Amino acid sequence: MQYAYLGRSGLRVSRLCLGTMNFGVDTDEQEAFKIMDAALDAGINFFDTANIYGWGKNSGRTEEIIGKWFKQGDGRRERTVLATKVYGDMHDAYDGPNRDQGLSAYKIRRHLEGSLKRLQTDHIELYQMHHVDRNVNWSELWSAFGTAQQQGKIGYVGSSNFAGWDIAVAQGEAKARGVLGLVSEQHKYNLLCRLPELEVLPASQALGLGVIPWSPLDGGLLAGNHRRKDGGRRSGDQKRLDKHGEQLEAYAKLCDELGEPEDLVSLAWLLSNPAVTAPIIGVRTLNQFERSLRAVELELDVSTLARIDEIFPGPGGDAPKAYAW
Repeated sequence: MQYAYLGRSGLRVSRLCLGTMNFGVDTDEQEAFKIMDAALDAGINFFDTANIYGWGKNSGRTEEIIGKWFKQGDGRRERTVLATKVYGDMHDAYDGPNRDQGLSAYKIRRHLEGSLKRLQTDHIELYQMHHVDRNVNWSELWSAFGTAQQQGKIGYVGSSNFAGWDIAVAQGEAKARGVLGLVSEQHKYNLLCRLPELEVLPASQALGLGVIPWSPLDGGLLAGNHRRKDGGRRSGDQKRLDKHGEQLEAYAKLCDELGEPEDLVSLAWLLSNPAVTAPIIGVRTLNQFERSLRAVELELDVSTLARIDEIFPGPGGDAPKAYAW
C-alpha cells in the first residue's frame, strides 16, 4: 500500500480510504468485520464513516459496527486513522429544534460525544463537517473544534461538500486565530463529475487540504455496470445511462484495450491527480474490496490520460482560466 500526508498535516494515510456507508445497510456486521480486517491486512489505515450512516431511524448503526470491531482488540483501533462526520439529523428526540441539520457548537459537542460512544473510542483522528452551514460563523466553529482538540477528542478537522470560497474563508479565519484549520476536503469527484477542478481542487492544493473523493465510480456507472444485462446495482437510473451512454461505451473500449477493468482505471485516474489524497472505496462485499486494491499499482501513461480527457472532458482548466478570455 502507498501512503501520503493528509493535506499539510503530518498525518500519513493510505492512498485508498475504506468507505463504510454500506455497513449495516447493504453489508451485514460479519461481512463488515471481514472487510475491515482485510483492509488492515492490506495496509489500508484510513477508514471513513459518518454519524448518520445507517440512515433515518437507524442513523449511527454504521458507527456502532465499527465500534464493535474495535472492541475485538488486537491493535485494531491503534492501527486505524478514523474519520467521521457531523452535520445531519440523528433523529434524537431530545434535541428538539437543534436536531435539524447544522453545525452549532451545541450540536457539535452533543454529536461528537454520541459518535465516540458508538465507536467505543475516546478520540477521532479526523472530524469532518459533512456539509457547510452558513448560518454559523467561524468564530463559533473554530472555538468548538478547538475545545474538542484541546480535550484530545479529535485530532484534525476536515470539510466535506464545501465550495472553493468556503474553504478559503475557513482557512483565512483559522489563520487569523493561529490554528491549523482544515486538513482535508471530502468531495464528489470522478470522471463524470469534474466540476471540482475549477475551484475546489486548486483551492484545496493552495490552502493545504488533501482531497478525498467520494463516489469515485459515480454509483457504479464507471464500474462497467452499463454493460450488465440488469444495468447493475442502480439499473433504475436509465436517464443517466442514456445521457452518458456514448461516453461509457468509448471508455469501456479504452479499458478493454488497456486490459484493465473500468473501476480500477477510474480509481487510478483519480490517484494520478496530485490534489487527491485518497479516493473512498465504498464496497459492499469482501470481493469488491479485494479487487479494488490493485488500483494503487495501476499507472496511466500520458497518452492514456489524454484519451480519457477526450472521452470525459473536464471544465477546461481551473478558475478563471476555464472561462475567462
